[in-house]
Amino acid sequence: MPKHVHPRHLSRLAQHVAARIQALSGIKSQKEIAREAGFPNPNILSMIKSGDAKLALDRVPALAKALDTDERHLFLLAFQQPGNETALAALERIIGTVLTKNELSWIEELRDASGRADPPLTARARKTLRGLFE
Repeated sequence: MPKHVHPRHLSRLAQHVAARIQALSGIKSQKEIAREAGFPNPNILSMIKSGDAKLALDRVPALAKALDTDERHLFLLAFQQPGNETALAALERIIGTVLTKNELSWIEELRDASGRADPPLTARARKTLRGLFE
């Protein structure tokens, strides 16, 4: 009988947490990460990775620190978990786009490079930017 796959199983949050735990595997164990994040049960990280548990929004800052990842990015991923659609829509309507530290660095560099002229995104600029990532 096939195992039930939870909708959160392939979520970006589950993938990100799994990737960060893997990246830190030579530095600290999953149990150590869970302890640093303040989780009384270290299995919670396995449950988050498998989609069997949601990451509570109030736990994001501590987990982000334990995973050595951007807390804004982790917060946004946590907000994107199934079941948070209404809250996510409200967040985006009230606050707007949540920027990670890396995205904010890009924005600041664009502002500096343009002399804070607020240039439009032209087809040429878009092509150049996309070329950086291809």
